Amino acid sequence: MSDTVAADDLFESVRPLVAGLAATYGPTAEIVLHDYRSPEASVVAISGAVTDRHVGGAMSEIGLGLLAAGPEAEDRLNYLTRLPNGRLVRSSTMLLRVRGEVVGALCVNLDVTALRQAADTLSGMAGPLEPAPVTVFSDDVDQVVDAVIAEEGGCDRADRADRRRIIAALDRRGVFAVQRSAARVAEHLGISRATLYNDLARVRAR
Repeated sequence: MSDTVAADDLFESVRPLVAGLAATYGPTAEIVLHDYRSPEASVVAISGAVTDRHVGGAMSEIGLGLLAAGPEAEDRLNYLTRLPNGRLVRSSTMLLRVRGEVVGALCVNLDVTALRQAADTLSGMAGPLEPAPVTVFSDDVDQVVDAVIAEEGGCDRADRADRRRIIAALDRRGVFAVQRSAARVAEHLGISRATLYNDLARVRAR
């Protein structure tokens, strides 16, 4: 079998995927089958209208670059482009080969403009995407106090300077507004309540 016949058979076997994938992805999708043997009219099958191309249309600069790479060309998957009208398109270009030579490609183009706009809206509502601190929710306020003390590094091995730093941090976080919290903090730090109150007074005096 000649390479030409093998390529023709390959395109015929892939052609049914165009309509099937378009139906699966829905109205924001465009599936394109390219025959790279005719760069100026590479589109041999298309379903969807993301890029407004038709059968007989030319290949894009992305396809031209893959064609120029020859046998070393690799699939380009999940890349983002912007159309001249400003719409965002996420695409994958999967190469078709005959005996190692690139003869065409099956391309999936998804218009993600609306998804990006929705994502930006949701991101603005949710706030910056940065690590969220662990927060303890409990009916027992002592558990909340213990969690804050642990987070600030409270332990009975702290020296005076570190101890006062911890106490200052706990004071900023409102721990001492909770009844009985002084006793729990003193226990965690391994000091008496008198020492704790003395340190707290010095921290607040600053």
